Amino acid sequence: MSDTGASEELGALSARARAHAVLRIRGRAAAVAILPAAVAVVLLVAGAQGLAVGSGWDTARWAVTACAVVVLLLAAAVAVAIVRARPAVSPTVPLPEKAAPDLYRLVRDLADRLGVPAPSAIALTPDCDSWLEDRTHPSAQPAPGAGPDSATHSAVRSRRRVQAAPVLVIGSPFLWWMRVAELRAVLAPVVAGTGPAAHPDIAAARRFVRGLDGAVADAAAPVRGPLAGLRRVPRAFVGRIARLLLRSCRGHAAEMERGVAAAASVRAQGVDYGLRIVAQEQVGLAYAGWDRLLTRVALPAWRMGRWPSRLDAGVVSALTELSRRDRLADGFASRLGERPACDLLEEPGAADEAASLLAARLFHGGPAGTGPDWSPVDWQQYPEEVVDRKWRTEAARLHRVLDSMTPAPTGSAPAGSAPAGSGSARDATDPAGTARAATDPTASDLTATDLAGTARDATDLTASDL
Repeated sequence: MSDTGASEELGALSARARAHAVLRIRGRAAAVAILPAAVAVVLLVAGAQGLAVGSGWDTARWAVTACAVVVLLLAAAVAVAIVRARPAVSPTVPLPEKAAPDLYRLVRDLADRLGVPAPSAIALTPDCDSWLEDRTHPSAQPAPGAGPDSATHSAVRSRRRVQAAPVLVIGSPFLWWMRVAELRAVLAPVVAGTGPAAHPDIAAARRFVRGLDGAVADAAAPVRGPLAGLRRVPRAFVGRIARLLLRSCRGHAAEMERGVAAAASVRAQGVDYGLRIVAQEQVGLAYAGWDRLLTRVALPAWRMGRWPSRLDAGVVSALTELSRRDRLADGFASRLGERPACDLLEEPGAADEAASLLAARLFHGGPAGTGPDWSPVDWQQYPEEVVDRKWRTEAARLHRVLDSMTPAPTGSAPAGSAPAGSGSARDATDPAGTARAATDPTASDLTATDLAGTARDATDLTASDL
């Protein structure tokens, strides 16, 4: 066996061992719950055979039986609460296969090369990260309808819990900034994780941990409505038990995930390993540009009730400007000549707009839909709709402060008001200046020219233009 195969096997064995440890904790909890019932059964059988007779034995028999019934009812209630608890699911933009057939084909080909099951679906997240997310918990599945086919639906759903692969979540900045080959190299270790996830023990351990996590979250949620006080008591009890179990298996679960990641990383070394090293540089560049775009350009618009509708196209424009100016990578022109990963989507603009709206909701707390006070803004209208409004607001506030102070000398007023007016006029006609003024008026030399390309070059950016 080669060193790579041995390392992968060690990681998989470690993950399975930790999964068995988690399942043993679950088994011990079940054993504790049925222990009083086992003792009651022994006493009842002994009494029926005439081995334990007398008033004392009768009293003990009925007391243990009553205790067993109470414990079993409480255990059943906790088990039902854990099974029905809705685990945390990352907010994402669903990407059905008809919206990205080429991307699904790329992921399936990658899974075939790795020898692992293909992800069950693909989704986008407005973040610079990619991961696999298990969404096979019963609460995440549609409830079967009532009728004669309900039993069939339940059986199908039970099989899906074991057989369905996790969902592949891809960071939208990666999809716009990276080339197709770079994206495939970066996704290889992530897709390789579907192999360990298909193991029954690892899948069962993950479902148990996610159920505990969901039960703890449900217990911590505020209770409203009638009889809130009475409803809070059982939820607190379930939350305490779930928190105790979660604390017991937390270390094993973390080590299990490390083993899964190690096995997936080793398996992916045979697929585009050299290109992955180069692509990691683009990962860091995308993260820096995305962070600057959100904090310096998108945040002022969000505060005004507007959300830029093409954030991913904006980060491409900003990073292109930065790379052309500073020559961060060799062969930059040849890299931009390759096919961008967003070309794998049927409608990149619609996906970019959905990811941009989700970014505004996650990072600023905006509503999930557009409205009179929450409307999209294109990069062509950004200088007028955001920058000019920001400068006018700041100028009005400055005038209010000056009016409330002691009148200044005659010659000082024009000097103080001229920069505000001239700066507003200058930046309203210069997209580079507008992005700089809206984000940090005091900054002089920010990375990526203060994302100048965001308001200038990203106006009509499409997948083919990249």
